[in-house]
Amino acid sequence: MDAIRIYGGNCLNGQTRIQGSKNASLPILAATLLINGTCEIENCPDISDVYHMQRLLESLGCSVEREGTLVRVDATGLSECRMPSDSVGVMRSSVMLVGALLARIGSICMEYPGGCVIGARPIDLHLFSLRQMGVAIEEKENGFCAKAAKLHGATLMLPFVSVGATENLILAAVLADGVTVIEPAAREPEIQALCEFLQSAGAQIEGAGTERLVINGVKSLMPVRYRVPADRIVAGTYISACMCTGGRVFLQNAPVHHMKSVLSYADKMGAAIEYESDGILVIGKDHESTCNIVTTGCYPAFPTDLQSPFMVVMAASTAGGRIEETVFENRFRIVPELRKMGANIMIHGNVAYIGGDSKLHGAIVEAQELRGGAALVVAALSAEGTSIVTNRHYIDRGYEDIVLSLRDLGADVELA
Repeated sequence: MDAIRIYGGNCLNGQTRIQGSKNASLPILAATLLINGTCEIENCPDISDVYHMQRLLESLGCSVEREGTLVRVDATGLSECRMPSDSVGVMRSSVMLVGALLARIGSICMEYPGGCVIGARPIDLHLFSLRQMGVAIEEKENGFCAKAAKLHGATLMLPFVSVGATENLILAAVLADGVTVIEPAAREPEIQALCEFLQSAGAQIEGAGTERLVINGVKSLMPVRYRVPADRIVAGTYISACMCTGGRVFLQNAPVHHMKSVLSYADKMGAAIEYESDGILVIGKDHESTCNIVTTGCYPAFPTDLQSPFMVVMAASTAGGRIEETVFENRFRIVPELRKMGANIMIHGNVAYIGGDSKLHGAIVEAQELRGGAALVVAALSAEGTSIVTNRHYIDRGYEDIVLSLRDLGADVELA
């Protein structure tokens, strides 16, 4: 049952609640390692990546309990510095535990992390920056060990913006001696959420949401209760599905203030967006497209995580479009699968040219990573006939029961 069968052609209509953010939950769960006590994380999404993170925390000696969307983590018993390779190997986000463990117990050994095959995403930048904070690192063929008697602050001038490195260095810096400066820091809402969580626990962080973070290390942090913001990428995925099928969908709790670029592109590409106090109403095909050129980039630019779903929107439109990918070199792995469904897409370097008015048809296609897998489901919703998207486990990494959510919106989908 690792596949989804979609009978295409139905307009989406109805309402769905947007889950808590995957990309905010994972670093916040990692941050609980810094706290000697029990933290409560509300609105934590019910997805496989979160469960892998919970298992990693338990393997390190933490007590983890879940009640619905509330996760309690008691890191009082933190003792281990080595993580199970099977969880590390499937989840890239495990690397963010490095900074937290070095700050709390001074050492860590782990295999190099895995995750989706969307690009190299080397951790060299993480390790290079941690060395500047007093960490001794021994690299091996399959992993590394890192030790630090006591982390100290440093001015960290990064060669490029990295969400993962920014998160790791924040986690290392909040308990370090002295002041740490991170520049240029990632500005993503998930970085801001991590900083908010840590600030509520007593961390001294200035500049969250800007390119320059200044962190004054403190002696300890206190247990807190924090609510994870809604997932802007999940909301964007459902927007793209509505645009492809021409329906009317209300997205409850959609984080509008974090989606300005996405909503602007959706409007220019033919959707109508109506803003309400508790979410947004998306009308799939309300006016003619005025812009079908997208360039991905670091926040607040158009997110690379929504490049694949919006490629499907372009393929299903009359105008087609063009996408320039500037973040990950392997984000176009979905293209051969979309071609199986009838899409007319040509790739030249980091630019995809999408022919318009493609008559998408059902096919058996393979998800090869999280966001591309969700995009194949979007394509199948607008295609004629029946499609099967295999490797559902990739989609489960970031979407809470996508089949049930789509059924609530009138889609004809089932597990296969």
